Amino acid sequence: MQDKPKIAVTMGDPAGVGPEICLDLLADRSIEDATPIVFGDRVVLEHCAEVTGKPLTAPTISSEEIATTTEPAILDLRKIDLESFTPGTVNKSTGAATYAYIDAAIGAALNGEVAAVTTAPANKEALRSAGVTQPGQTEIFAERTNSPRFCMLQYSDIITCSFVTVHTGYAEVPELLNTERIVEVIQLTRNALRGLRRREPELVVCGLNPHAGENGLFGNREEEDIIIPAIEETRSDGAKITGPLPPDTAFLESRRAETDAFICMYHDQGHIPLKALAFDRAVNCTLGLPFPRTSVDHGTALDIAWQGKANPRSMKEAVKLAATLAGQA
Repeated sequence: MQDKPKIAVTMGDPAGVGPEICLDLLADRSIEDATPIVFGDRVVLEHCAEVTGKPLTAPTISSEEIATTTEPAILDLRKIDLESFTPGTVNKSTGAATYAYIDAAIGAALNGEVAAVTTAPANKEALRSAGVTQPGQTEIFAERTNSPRFCMLQYSDIITCSFVTVHTGYAEVPELLNTERIVEVIQLTRNALRGLRRREPELVVCGLNPHAGENGLFGNREEEDIIIPAIEETRSDGAKITGPLPPDTAFLESRRAETDAFICMYHDQGHIPLKALAFDRAVNCTLGLPFPRTSVDHGTALDIAWQGKANPRSMKEAVKLAATLAGQA
């Protein structure tokens, strides 16, 4: 019998909800298709367990024991102590620890020690204060793995969206759009969903401007000059693709029922409908990496951190999806 895929799970920012949803994950024996290994600090997990009343029975293992581990476990990286931070607050030390967990998990995946990586939420302000220059975890993974072609995909059973641009200001979006990049995102999304759906996926491309530009009335003809050529190129390659559709009606229930994924031009174009419809159950994926990477679809939630209130569903779904993707690799 083949071993279950081992998933490196980063603990996330110690001051956020990452530790408590990792505790929930480690305690959940219903996850039968994966072996999660939390890359973090045991002292943080133990203290969080005491504060929240959550159980912690998972053993601590060394990096040399990853290969033989068959049950959920903790890889104790010892990157932060309890005196260095306060739960619920942004801190340079937690940003540095967060990055260290990510870096160690990426290293383990590149070395073949784990089949995939799932990340708990990171705090961008804490990362920046620790000297991390990438705008988010997606970009950290792409740079660390030397992956030039990558994109973010948010996956759920209700709505799935992928993104041409992500962590950038709205004023910068139009200048970052080009036909080549849109084709790239369509191809990455198409390939991922082919594996998950076992068929050719139905894709919808959103326009950038209100009414999808209204034939050049709004915007600077981004739809006509950039987006439509990308649609035509991928359609000629066999893609089942519709668009560009007006963003304000693209996500209606009738359209969602017949769409496997929406290709969105910027962050909130897809994140707003996705989080309105599937918050705490969607999974963030980074496509184009040499190994599967999934993540929760929410942030560090500092306002409720270490209070036992965080919903672990997205974390558990992220680990399950990582295992599925690993099985297809």
